[in-house]
Amino acid sequence: MASTAGTTNSFKLELLEGVHNFSSVNPARTANTVDVFKAALYTTTATLGPTTTVYATTGEVGVGTTNYTAGGQTITNATNPVLYSNTATWTPSANITWTALTAPTAFDTVLIYNSSQGNKTVSVHTFGAQIVTAGNFTLTMPIPGAGTSLINLA
Repeated sequence: MASTAGTTNSFKLELLEGVHNFSSVNPARTANTVDVFKAALYTTTATLGPTTTVYATTGEVGVGTTNYTAGGQTITNATNPVLYSNTATWTPSANITWTALTAPTAFDTVLIYNSSQGNKTVSVHTFGAQIVTAGNFTLTMPIPGAGTSLINLA
């Protein structure tokens, strides 16, 4: 079974509970520090989706892979969430790149999760199956805006 793209159900509830901080300005927290979000790659046989609640290594790109670390890449998060036309949005401030990656097993999914908060999930994104041999693999971040940001809450 393939992975299914979407914002995770647990993330939606955790937003209301104040678990995740994408912003450097958060009056609800004692310390205004942005949480650390990560992007992990998963093989075409992984079964992630909106019901995925925490990062796990099952199905993650791994054996035979060069220049990939379990847990994935830290996402550059220098941009605070923005409200566009009544839609709360967030897009990382930089593309996510794995340099000189060799991943001989096909992968087609990235899991975004919050490593600062018990590896709780944010979203699952799918793309066409990739096999990379000693090349750079880049996930290009979308242009921020209502309906175009990586995370959109309408």
